[in-house]
This record gives sequence, structure tokens and C-alpha cells, in this order.
Amino acid sequence: MALLSVENLTVAFPGRRGSVNAIEDVSLSISPGEILGMVGESGAGKSMTGAAIIGLIEPPGRIVKGGILLEGQRIDTLRPEEMRRIRGRRIGAIFQDPLTSLNPVLTVGEQLIETIQTHLRLSKAEARERAIDWLRRVGIPAPEARIDTYPHQYSGGMRQRVVIALALCAEPRLVIADEPTTALDVSVQAQIIALLRKLARETGVAVILVTHDMGVIAETADRVAVMYAGRIVEVGPVAEVLTAPRHPYTRGLMASIPRIGARPDVLPQIEGAMPRPDARPGGCAFAPRCPHRMDICGHTRPDLNGGATLSVACHLTEEVPA
Repeated sequence: MALLSVENLTVAFPGRRGSVNAIEDVSLSISPGEILGMVGESGAGKSMTGAAIIGLIEPPGRIVKGGILLEGQRIDTLRPEEMRRIRGRRIGAIFQDPLTSLNPVLTVGEQLIETIQTHLRLSKAEARERAIDWLRRVGIPAPEARIDTYPHQYSGGMRQRVVIALALCAEPRLVIADEPTTALDVSVQAQIIALLRKLARETGVAVILVTHDMGVIAETADRVAVMYAGRIVEVGPVAEVLTAPRHPYTRGLMASIPRIGARPDVLPQIEGAMPRPDARPGGCAFAPRCPHRMDICGHTRPDLNGGATLSVACHLTEEVPA
């Protein structure tokens, strides 16, 4: 049984000419201990999908279609106070900028202890011991001393480790990690990636990793969902999708990554730009930029079809082997 199932999820915002869909008919699932990467250009809908799952869509945006099931329980229809109880306890979150994720006037320990006591029935002493243990698990040196320091006294990489501890200290079943390594140096990125993989394996927590970095996906994720213009266009095992992509958009993303040893005069790129949510074409949204577009692409939107492991939304792909 999947830990999380998202079925035909559509999120809309009101516009001057009517409702505008930020994401459309997004379906995905994730199992315990699995890391699912979500990749695509800025504006593809990755972060919006994560926000919908965790119940943090800013009004006037709202879910207008589909459903979200966590361990068989539908959570997209819960009242705000009920969803607040789920956030932190059953779903954790790691955001892009660790400095803005932490309260600057509270010590790291105060923030961890508050989170732990909010969701678990522990005394303050027990919560403090648990907080120290989580700081140790995420690689904070001398956690007994560092627990009483403030966020500004940590480096960027160490702050992100604290944010990971905050996301996991109440033992959630699912964590949404939205661009967790973007603001970090490359060497620190590698450490955070390794830490996420290690904790997912040790605790069994499922992770949805939102990023635009194919390198992070390759190093971290078990499966990858490629998003374009608010829809998933390809999803499957990382090794299969990255080495033999089936959708023209995924192929374009992979071709644009510089190769070691290659010295091209011009780096390959995908021509054009992603359409605005209120200006998406009636057929395949990628058709105006696709080098393989056909007549059908201009008026008929392809469904996400395929086998047990790999699915592609493209008219070029009639059948995708399991």
C-alpha cells in the first residue's frame, strides 16, 4: 500500500479572465522509505504540488479537483485545525532557505523542544534529550552544547541540518523537501543529500524531493517525476528516466547538462519558454517547443500512460514497456 497517493490533483487561482490552473491532473504515489524526486523548470508546478500535499496553498488558491490520501486517509478535505495537527506529526517540511525557516529569537533547542512537545507526549527533559539526539543524528557536532545556541551562530549547512532535525524530530511518515540544497555550497549539498538518503533508509520516512537539479535527483532519488506546465510528463525509476528518457522535454533537460570532457561551441538548450498558466495551448503544453511535434499535439493533450514502472505523457510514445 502506498504511503501517499495523489489522484488527479488540480489547483486553481482566480484570474481576470476566470480560473487559472496552476497544476492540472497531477497523480503520483510514494512508498515508505522511498525518495521521489520532482524536477522541472521554474514555474512547472513542483513547489505548488508540495504545498497542496502539506496543505499550505495560499488563498485564494484552492484544490478544485482530485484527492490526497495519506496512509489511506483523505487529507485535502480536512479543516485547517485538523491539517495543522497532521503537519509536523505525520508530514514534515524542509524548505529552501534554512535561515527563514528558523525563528531567530529562539535557540535551536527551544524550537526543537517546542516541536517535539507539540506532537509527542514527552516531558521537557525528555524532549530535550530527544532534541539532542536528533542534532547528533543529523551531524551537528557537540549537540549538548550547540542546542542552546541561536540559528545565526550556525553556518548555512549546519542550519539546514537543524531544519532537517526539526522536520523529522516528531517522526513523521512523509517529508516534503522543497529545494533543500539550492542555497548551499556544492560540497555541503553533497553532505545534505547523503544525510537525507541515510535518514530515509534508517527511519522509513518517505521523501518528496522538489528540485530543478538533475544531479541532486541522480544522487538522491529512487524515482523521478518530471513536471512541465503544471503536469507530470514522465515518471519512473531514476536510472531509467535519466539514462533513457522517453519524453522530448526530459530528453531536452538531459541534453542541456554539460558533459565532462566535451567542449561544444554552444550548450544545447530547449528553445522557447514555458507558457504562463493562463496561456497554455489546448493540446500538449510542450508542443510549441518540441522538435518532434505532430499535428495531433496541437489539439489533443496526451495522457500519462505506461507500464508498472515508467509512464510518459507523449503522443510519440504509443506503448511504454513495464
